[in-house]
Amino acid sequence: MSASLIIYSSTDGHTKTICEKIRSVSKNSDSIKIVPLSEANELSLHIYEQIIIGASIRYGKHNKNLYKFISSNKEILKKKRSAFFSVNVVARKPEKNTPETNPYMKKFLKISNWKPDKLGVFAGKVDYPKYSFIDKHLIQLIMFITKGPTDTSKTFEFTDWSKVNDFTKEIDKIPQ
Repeated sequence: MSASLIIYSSTDGHTKTICEKIRSVSKNSDSIKIVPLSEANELSLHIYEQIIIGASIRYGKHNKNLYKFISSNKEILKKKRSAFFSVNVVARKPEKNTPETNPYMKKFLKISNWKPDKLGVFAGKVDYPKYSFIDKHLIQLIMFITKGPTDTSKTFEFTDWSKVNDFTKEIDKIPQ
């Protein structure tokens, strides 16, 4: 059994929840460590056989520190079994919920110039009650424009957990 590291970049915590689900479903759950992106540079990445990175989208962008981390660690990442997944609400639409069709995944791959062994795209969550006044109304406007839910008194989770389970099975199979 080899050690795996899951690094997450999350705005509201849902990406971390997905990472925890991946760990709980993985056949290697006992050897998986989960850390936020903000702590990842403090780790010795060399000790991990597999590195999985999950990142959320807010206002159409991944966290800029995600790209800095990948750029700084590209040589190590190339040598490891690796996976990347993006969490975004656009992926609630069937025509935009795969790595090949999701605009944020396409943009990520182009900007990062990193080629993980496995890619995943998961629909996220709109949690209006948790948002600040400004975020609540900007996200509501975006949802209105994209024909999504706009009731700011509710939370809307779009994550297909069976898709997360399938992704986990696939990353468990990445050859060493």
